Amino acid sequence: MLERFLRIIATGFCFAIFGLGGLVILCVVFPLLRLFYPDSRESRDRARAIIHHSFRCFVRLMVVCGTISYEVQNMERLDRRGLLIVANHPSLIDVVLLISLVRHSNCVVKASLRDDVFTRGPVQSAGFIVNTDGPQLIEDCIASVRSGDNLIIFPEGTRSLEYNGAPNPLKRGAVTVALRGNLALTPVVITVSEPMLSKKQRWYHAPRRRPHFVLKVEDDIPMTRYRVHETAAAPSRMTRVLSGDLQAFFTRKIKRQCAN
Repeated sequence: MLERFLRIIATGFCFAIFGLGGLVILCVVFPLLRLFYPDSRESRDRARAIIHHSFRCFVRLMVVCGTISYEVQNMERLDRRGLLIVANHPSLIDVVLLISLVRHSNCVVKASLRDDVFTRGPVQSAGFIVNTDGPQLIEDCIASVRSGDNLIIFPEGTRSLEYNGAPNPLKRGAVTVALRGNLALTPVVITVSEPMLSKKQRWYHAPRRRPHFVLKVEDDIPMTRYRVHETAAAPSRMTRVLSGDLQAFFTRKIKRQCAN
């Protein structure tokens, strides 16, 4: 009980630091970036680098405070440019972990984050893609990857209902981007030993033991066989096929990873 209470305190401390750090970056760092780097592309790249390193520091703080531990398998597969990264979403901090690991990262964010007073600055400064309906979203994602960005997408769209179970039904945005852009998918399977910041948890719902996150970067999934069959089938049908295959892939890999 004492260990769990201390972990609650540590978690609250970490998130307080996260909030204060975000406020400093929003009110001081990003305005200075726009002042000293008027070129929008250079300012955007530096903003993304700041977010990447800030998240690395935050993850390190959580580890030092005993809030979480984590390991990354096949990390070298993320040391590339122009990746379309898809991951399952068991915890609120998945995006923080991934951006802390992936350089030159871009991501698709909810429109509410663009409109929120505290997150509007980082979203706009980093040039993150806003998840709005319409074909322009798909084209923006394809262009981002082809320009060398590492685009991170959580196809579930929200956190998993079961933290180590089958993922929620996948949205088709990521597979549509892959098919239309002929871009390989780079899957990252995330599992955690204890539920932490899952769909139904608050930050103060600390687990009994320190959660251990495992992020396994799987082999790329090329679009070759899907593109071949697309000539004999409607594109919408191949989108459904790839989406179903990706759903089965994550379900199988999560089950296998948890069994090890």
